[in-house]
Amino acid sequence: MELRVKNVWFDEQNIFVLLENGNEIKTLMDYFPRLKNATEEQRNRYELWNDGKWIHWEDIDEDLSAEGLLQYQQHPISTR
Repeated sequence: MELRVKNVWFDEQNIFVLLENGNEIKTLMDYFPRLKNATEEQRNRYELWNDGKWIHWEDIDEDLSAEGLLQYQQHPISTR
């Protein structure tokens, strides 16, 4: 089963990703300097590509895959 992103949000230190299967991933932005150094507006201006398999930020030239984020996750927040 391929992972697909439904929503993305941030706090001061982390990126949170809600997957279509209901699971959430929490990952430190320290792993992604472009996101960490971006403004809040730039972080929130993302697009989902390839039917939700990729997150793309045009302004900061960053692309993350849903599956790739699992390598950096701290722990799943919840399972629905």
